[in-house]
Amino acid sequence: MDDSALETEREELLTQHRKEKKELQSKIQSMKKMKVDKKKKKEIQESIAQLEAEIDTRHAEELKRFTISEPPLGTSTNSGTEPSAVDEVNGLDNKSDHQEEPRSSKAQRRREKKEQDDRERQARIKEEEAVVLKNSPRIIENNRINETLRQRKMISFAVPADGDCLYNAINHQLSLLGIGEYNVAELRNLAAEYIEANKDSMICYMSHPDTGDMLDSAGFTKYCQQLRSTKVWGGEIEIKALSSSLKCPIEIIQANGPSTVHGQLEDASRKLILTYHRHMYRLGEHYNSTKPVPVVEEKRDESEQ
Repeated sequence: MDDSALETEREELLTQHRKEKKELQSKIQSMKKMKVDKKKKKEIQESIAQLEAEIDTRHAEELKRFTISEPPLGTSTNSGTEPSAVDEVNGLDNKSDHQEEPRSSKAQRRREKKEQDDRERQARIKEEEAVVLKNSPRIIENNRINETLRQRKMISFAVPADGDCLYNAINHQLSLLGIGEYNVAELRNLAAEYIEANKDSMICYMSHPDTGDMLDSAGFTKYCQQLRSTKVWGGEIEIKALSSSLKCPIEIIQANGPSTVHGQLEDASRKLILTYHRHMYRLGEHYNSTKPVPVVEEKRDESEQ
């Protein structure tokens, strides 16, 4: 495929991308206008973020195929060592010390031009891919959280995204502060026991994942059983339960808005600090732990100022 055809195909793809982005924005506006409860609204926001991330990723992948170079054209069969007819007519000495260098063939010049055009095309595509990546929800979220941590002289501590991220992050904080260590099963059971013991006050915040209705007694019992025996993801209810059970304030740093603190009346010296990520993984929300910036890194930053 020649340059003009390749460029035309690329422009058509970019036009299609713009059309798809416009259609997605129209769909997102319709989703935002839906009158739903708070639980469903949260699910819609997550769906919107996932749709935006998926289309950005797909567009970047589709643009990558334009980085494949075209095969070079064949080289000239003329080595430039034979004397030309003009040389022979004019009686020039081909054995002289000042031979004229052979001129580039048309094929050679055309190949060099195509290679230059290809390099420029690849550079433009990489620039567009960088813009797409920079504006992805995941990168934006991570940058905001990392900036908040930097201001507090902290860094993120990653935990596995396996359904137990909340409990592993809390356990890391407890160990870091020297408060104690718990395995995931112990923390899940601790949270379930608190929720069961405080059913009347806790059930008000618990709703059915599909309907959004408040849980009945059977649903409440099932919720606590799943909390104990499965890898069901933990959220604010479990954070509140563990904050009260462990007698530790738990602060959640997030990308949008101020951080939230559960158990503000508990001892501030026992505060556990986690980060909340909505877009880190496609499977759902995620929690990481934190830790202070190592002394060596902190001193190096100060020397650079």
